[in-house]
Amino acid sequence: MCGRYALYRSPAALARHFGTANPVPNHPPSWNVAPTQDALVVRRHPETGLRHLGPLRWGLVPRWARDASGAARMINARAETVATLPAFRDAFRRRRCLVPADAFYEWRAAAPGAPKQPFAVAAADGAPLALAGLWEGWRSPKGEVLRSFCIVTTAANKRLRPLHPRMPVMLPRAAWPAWLGEEEAEEAALRALLAPDAAPPLDLWPVSPRVGRVAENDAGLLERDPAGAAPPPGDPGQGRSRSDEPA
Repeated sequence: MCGRYALYRSPAALARHFGTANPVPNHPPSWNVAPTQDALVVRRHPETGLRHLGPLRWGLVPRWARDASGAARMINARAETVATLPAFRDAFRRRRCLVPADAFYEWRAAAPGAPKQPFAVAAADGAPLALAGLWEGWRSPKGEVLRSFCIVTTAANKRLRPLHPRMPVMLPRAAWPAWLGEEEAEEAALRALLAPDAAPPLDLWPVSPRVGRVAENDAGLLERDPAGAAPPPGDPGQGRSRSDEPA
């Protein structure tokens, strides 16, 4: 699954990387994005057809929902059922997006009953991850519009399986036009994009348990925890420090 992530890169840098066309939004960095918070998302604007970077609420609210109270439970959509479950299928067909992330967090218990150790996961080359997402526009009974999103997850690949059986779908640049709806793609082709092997080479390292508290939000959350549990077998375990953060 994906329940917390970091996006500290500047909106201007994200706009350049993802090729968005709208004015760069003013949005603060976060090292601990949590469900029901606003975060920057890349989507194909329904009116202009161009890539648009803007804040949406994390936790999908389907258009047919009576209220927005279930958003906190709709942060992820499983790749295996995203095209068939009523909560996601319409967005999968018409409103797909990219969720930029500098890193995401996952928790792992070294032994049954032991405290879980949080790990940060990021692209090995330092580039932002493009997580597959869905978005919706929901109108309240008072006429207020809420735009929300969720992150699509799939079975973990060999690299991340020691941490958790699920992981967010990470799309390569070549898949962005089809996923955003800029290119025609059949449902089978879209579902094929959600395979675990699409993920780039990844780096992972233990971080402070502070990340488990939503109120904690600073660059230190991504620093390697010297007292943390050892990374899963085969992990280089280098991690990053604050000085590695791009502008």
